[in-house]
Amino acid sequence: MPPKSVPLPAKPSKPYFFYGHRKPSQNRPVVYGGLFSNRQVLKPPQSPLPPSPPFDLRKWDPHHLSQNPSPPPISTPHQHSKLSPIARFIIDAFRKSQYTWGPSVVFELNKLRRVTASLVAEVLKVQDDPILASKFFHWAGKQKGFKHNFASYNALAYCLNRNGRFRVADQLPELMDSQGKPPTEKQFEILIRMHADKNRGQRVYYVYQKMKNFGIKPRVFLYNRIMDALVKTGYLDLALSVYEDFRGDGLVEESITFMILIKGLCKAGKVAEMLEVLRRMREMSYKPDVFAYTAMIKILVSKGNLDGCLRVWEEMQRDGVEPDVMAYVTLVAGLCKGGRVQRGYELFKEMKKKGILIERVMYGVLIEGFVKDGKVGSACGLLKDLIDSGYRADLGIYNSLLEGMCDVKLIDRAYKLFQVTVQEGLEPGFATVKPMLLVFAEMRRMSDFCKLLEQMQKLGFSVNDDLSKFFSFVVEKGERTIMAVRVFNELKVKGYGSVLIYNILMGALHKTGKVKQALSLFQEMKDLNFEPDSSTYSNAIICYVEDENIKEACICHNKIIEMSRVPSIDAYYSLTNGLCKIGEIDAAMVLVRDCLGNVTNGPMEFKYALTVLPACKSVAEKVMEVLNEMMQEGLPPDNIICSAIISGMCKYRTIEEARKVFANLRTRKLLTEANVIIYDELLIEYMEKKAADLVLSGLKFFGLESKLKAKGSTLLSR
Repeated sequence: MPPKSVPLPAKPSKPYFFYGHRKPSQNRPVVYGGLFSNRQVLKPPQSPLPPSPPFDLRKWDPHHLSQNPSPPPISTPHQHSKLSPIARFIIDAFRKSQYTWGPSVVFELNKLRRVTASLVAEVLKVQDDPILASKFFHWAGKQKGFKHNFASYNALAYCLNRNGRFRVADQLPELMDSQGKPPTEKQFEILIRMHADKNRGQRVYYVYQKMKNFGIKPRVFLYNRIMDALVKTGYLDLALSVYEDFRGDGLVEESITFMILIKGLCKAGKVAEMLEVLRRMREMSYKPDVFAYTAMIKILVSKGNLDGCLRVWEEMQRDGVEPDVMAYVTLVAGLCKGGRVQRGYELFKEMKKKGILIERVMYGVLIEGFVKDGKVGSACGLLKDLIDSGYRADLGIYNSLLEGMCDVKLIDRAYKLFQVTVQEGLEPGFATVKPMLLVFAEMRRMSDFCKLLEQMQKLGFSVNDDLSKFFSFVVEKGERTIMAVRVFNELKVKGYGSVLIYNILMGALHKTGKVKQALSLFQEMKDLNFEPDSSTYSNAIICYVEDENIKEACICHNKIIEMSRVPSIDAYYSLTNGLCKIGEIDAAMVLVRDCLGNVTNGPMEFKYALTVLPACKSVAEKVMEVLNEMMQEGLPPDNIICSAIISGMCKYRTIEEARKVFANLRTRKLLTEANVIIYDELLIEYMEKKAADLVLSGLKFFGLESKLKAKGSTLLSR
């Protein structure tokens, strides 16, 4: 019987550093798989998230994400999991010192027996503190026997650029040269690519000039990169100067070189120069394809250069390049927007003749162009052609046709077309019905107007909101304000009306000088139990001031304050000006302070009024300096500024100082003689009022009121 084999002892399951794999060289201290290198990140236990409620579209808030932005990502050790152990040791040393360079960091780094350039590059690739990265780079360069290589310099350049220190990164070529490592084309290419990606055209040219100073000639690829960055950032002149250097170096252009220059010249509108470059391109046996020609046309269309577009189109036909759908659509859309719809229609017929599939967007562009040109019949013919081609017209096409029909007063046809829109389920909006409402109002067909409103309500329109938009559109032209009021008078009988509509009409009537009619609307609004808002009262304040009814204007102001709202800036200015005219200067100055304390950007007159008040503590010349500064800003002294001068001089100086200021303004023809007389009377009246107030305060202070009342004086009843 053969002897039984003795089983070998099993290897211990406990990991041991001996079983890790490493390179035998001490210069490559990278360990794989050992106990000390296989560091695991322990994730804290996460509590289960509560179940999210089912999504309800009716409760969705589109502004929720902007109001509650997601928290920034938290840096985890996983970002450094692919680093070598020594690189992780250096990163840990930075972390322990709270990413601040100091003796503690140097002490930890001095524990390393040797630092290689590849290790420096490895650390800099994950470093997000440019100052700490620069300190570490400098420290490594001072170590015995250490020399930076291209990888470490490039890593530092990437680190600096990544953290917004691109100007410092541009100085690395000089640093490399001073440390005996002259830069190559690759280093400059990195810097140029960084600036080009961030659209820093001038920095690209700066690096290019520095490259020339180092005696390095770029290759064709890098020249193309430089010129492309300059063209994209709008520095065509610099790009052309670089191209001259390109030719001076004896390099041969590639197709992309010509296309970069052609796009830049098209963007600048230099069609003649572009054609010259195109001729040179043909001499080099290069020919743009349809995509390149389409790009040229697109650039010229965006700049509104239609003649240049047609010239490029001729060059494309000369080269025998067959235009595709995108080329046709781009050119036709540009021609229609530029008012050359007939030329666009010729290209449309050319497409049909060639059997090219015409997209719906082409029909829409042409229909819109014909409508703007007043050729509604041609637009309707295109709609028929569109339907015959198997397409279904979209809402934009119907809106264009409806607007065109209403412009030529074909309202009945427009209404029938609107019914077609509804039948096709296209969900028309306010832009669809606005032209029809306007024509019905102009033709005084109010029964049809109300019928359309009823249909809008059935379709789910918010009629009062849309009526507000309609009246805002109508009163944009002042001559239509009376028509808007007439339409509203007929609509409110049928129950249509809102506070917003009253506000719109009051503002329009005020702008056209019909203040009495605006105030009658305000009174009517209150009689109909509408609750005025702050905009209503602000409009009323302006109208009452112009009607010289300051008391009612002040009542409206108090109503706004009771609502915890703020009047409009125009209302503040109007009421302040009105108070100054009747001599209520103290109340006016209170309003000035109240306005500047409540609004973001108040009137400049108010700001200078508060500047004049403390200037009155000095002599009259100091006040004139403030007024001179104000006039340099294009603001002549008005009623509010003159009232501020009166208030400040009566409070801090004398009547004579105030008269000096007004006399100076009269000499410079900034005030008329009549205004000087009026302000002098206000000055005397305001000073007498202040003196009377002081007397009354003194009598009250000494307790003499009872004696005066016993003698029948009415002085204290003021």
